[in-house]
Amino acid sequence: MAAMIFTFVKPPHLHRTLNLCKNSTHFLQRMPLHSTKAVHIDNVFAACKLFSQRAKVRFNVQSNFHSLSRLRQHGGTILGSWPTRIFKRISRAANSQNVNKAQDKLSTSAKQGLNQMSVTNVAKPKNIKRLLALAKNEKWKLAGALLCLIVSSFVTLSVPYFIGKIVDLIYTTEKEKMVHKLTVFCSSLLGIFLIGGLANFGRVYIIQCSSQRIVKTLRELLFGKIMRQEVGFFDKTKTGELINRLSSDTQVVSQALSQNISDGVRSILQSITGLGMMVFISAKLTLISMCIVPPVAVGSIIYGRYLRKITKKVQDSLANATQVAEERIATIRTVRAFAHEDKECTMYNDSIDQVLQLSYKESLARAIFWGFAGFSGNVIIISVFYFGGRMMMVSDISVGDLSAFLMYAAYVGTSLNGITSFITELNRGVAASDRIWDIMDRKPLIELDYLTRPLKTLDFFKGNLRMNNVSFSYPSRSEMPIFTDMTLDIPSGSVTAIVGPSGSGKSTISSLLLRLYDPLSGSITLDGHDLRDLDPNWLRRNIGIVSQEPVLLSTSIGENIAYGAEKPELVSAEQIIQAAKQANAYNFIEDFPEGFATLVGERGMMLSGGQRQRVAIARAILKNPKILILDEATSALDAESEYQVQDALDKLMVGRTVLIIAHRLSTIKSADKIVVIDEGQVKESGSYDQLISLPQGLFKKLVERQTFVK
Repeated sequence: MAAMIFTFVKPPHLHRTLNLCKNSTHFLQRMPLHSTKAVHIDNVFAACKLFSQRAKVRFNVQSNFHSLSRLRQHGGTILGSWPTRIFKRISRAANSQNVNKAQDKLSTSAKQGLNQMSVTNVAKPKNIKRLLALAKNEKWKLAGALLCLIVSSFVTLSVPYFIGKIVDLIYTTEKEKMVHKLTVFCSSLLGIFLIGGLANFGRVYIIQCSSQRIVKTLRELLFGKIMRQEVGFFDKTKTGELINRLSSDTQVVSQALSQNISDGVRSILQSITGLGMMVFISAKLTLISMCIVPPVAVGSIIYGRYLRKITKKVQDSLANATQVAEERIATIRTVRAFAHEDKECTMYNDSIDQVLQLSYKESLARAIFWGFAGFSGNVIIISVFYFGGRMMMVSDISVGDLSAFLMYAAYVGTSLNGITSFITELNRGVAASDRIWDIMDRKPLIELDYLTRPLKTLDFFKGNLRMNNVSFSYPSRSEMPIFTDMTLDIPSGSVTAIVGPSGSGKSTISSLLLRLYDPLSGSITLDGHDLRDLDPNWLRRNIGIVSQEPVLLSTSIGENIAYGAEKPELVSAEQIIQAAKQANAYNFIEDFPEGFATLVGERGMMLSGGQRQRVAIARAILKNPKILILDEATSALDAESEYQVQDALDKLMVGRTVLIIAHRLSTIKSADKIVVIDEGQVKESGSYDQLISLPQGLFKKLVERQTFVK
């Protein structure tokens, strides 16, 4: 069969065909997974993948079609006839049986591809150019800083010239005239230095303010992008790493764009002007001095490239250490309960040691380069002294000119070092920005905005929910399917309970209904509308959830309750109090000295489990959702707390479509319908009495296990 492939596609055209396959991804746009064109696209992708695999065997062509399967999970709109042409071209190279096999394999890959990080496959701009673009909004302020910089630089560079003239004045002028001329020179220098000082003030002030605005804007953009990623992204990405990018990386980028740019431009100006003055004073001495520059320049390039790589490794390692610290501090109660403080300290120390070892490499590179640069600068000074002294002996240069030349040479040497530092810090900024672009360029699998296509909202809906032949696995565990072609109906206005063994996927249903994840196949509908066609923000505003372990924000009780509203800042105190009363939370809140202003601590840990649950219920009441999900809301409570919470839940469920995910089966006797799921399928469905009467029913076995009755 391999021979058959290459009979139709000759070797000279192989790479062209592969590139055509690969580049076709640029012509595909997003479309719903349930589109009728998806099957046609699958055929194209399957053929491309089969062709590339066989091409690799014979020609060792490195081609990665993972992006194709990943793009397939997004769907795509075919523009023109590109995929058709590709499919026809490759179909001649493989028989239909093998194409079907490849397509079957690709279907699994496509499902798993849904779980991968989705990055637009468009060529990125050059990193440095993109980095500089961040300062676009500050261009006029930075232009003012640049003007101040030019003034201060020329003031600095005028010093050697005037000092040289003063030296010549002292050596060549009569004493009577020298005092007057010296007074004029020094007075002029004082005025020039005053102008330079004011220019330096303006430069530093403007640069520092612009730097803070840049880092603020960058953090806002990055945080907004993080908040718009789908939940699967957070399943695979460590919190500490994201925090490190928000704090450390943005600061490095800001410094590279502000103070570093200022210092770099200053060094470049001083180098060029100083070099010009050196040529003006003595071209011969300048040529001698510049002999050392080429090897230093080559060393700078090598050093800059290496530093960029090592800096990225340091930042990655630091992010890992931050993750360890953040996670251990957040779970300090668990760490303390198991007496693992020393173990966690050792783990953190090990991660910090990795940062230290990488920093050693960075320090060694810096030391080697700067040692070489310093030595080179001293060689220049010695050369100027030697050859300049010989030129003085034959009157080719005056004492004042040689003095000025030496100072200009020192300025140029310092400025060249400054340019090296500028390149170094710019490379550090580029390395840090690469980590930021990874997130900024990432296209979330579930869009929150109207970026790709208009999304619907329903002016009125009943609340009928249906999961139709849904298959799903979590992004972080794509090899472990949770549901396989599962169908489930949740009628509007009814109470439906979901039960099943631990790990059967009960809580996963709530995540799918909230569209925190999309199914790999099948569809989920609300009143017949596919959730993927609805605005996810609108959908979530109409679904309330009370979970087993509700998480509260580290603000006040009142603010946590108001968080349920679409616009929390507009919620009145009366609305908060009314919601608290309906949730049976008002009395315990009033017992606190600060009342509704009481801070709940991180994740609400200053409240008991029952108190947190009732605050969460009050939050859901204020939200006033059409659909309510109770995810094992009372399973972790004591009897008294459960009574209080259950009473509040009964009030909340009135007039809504309710889905109860139950662990304690005794709490769902009054449910209109009970659905038993196991092994990714609906095993049983009916009322409590119907299911308990089934002799070999799974529900009956679950009840017997909880009540210890057979």
